[in-house]
Amino acid sequence: MLEQIRIFEDNTLAVEVIGGFTKTDEKFCQKLFEKKLKEGYVQVNILVKLDEMKIKHTSAKAFMEDAIYAFRNYKKIGHLAIVAHSNIMKALVPIDNLFFQRASKGRYERYFDVSQMDEAIKFVSEKKK
Repeated sequence: MLEQIRIFEDNTLAVEVIGGFTKTDEKFCQKLFEKKLKEGYVQVNILVKLDEMKIKHTSAKAFMEDAIYAFRNYKKIGHLAIVAHSNIMKALVPIDNLFFQRASKGRYERYFDVSQMDEAIKFVSEKKK
């Protein structure tokens, strides 16, 4: 199940995956993202909290379709904060940054432990100077 954990008035989305990630969740997430783009934002900053996510309850098809959607809209994604309690996720984020060369475009993906939620929100909602 996907929940919007905070509503921002700017170009920021904050969602949490609880239990599994389904086709319905995928569509809901895309709807939230598209709404921000329709509001006129060129890029959308995203915080995704995954500490309650259960892989065994996640639809592989929904996960893959969401990944394809993200690749297609890659340039429209600004800062990305992954909030979890996972050494695997912590290790994958720097690899993503290298692979997609996000930092070279002024966009970053960062991992935050669940205890750093306030820092993660600040990271995705900070204004470019």
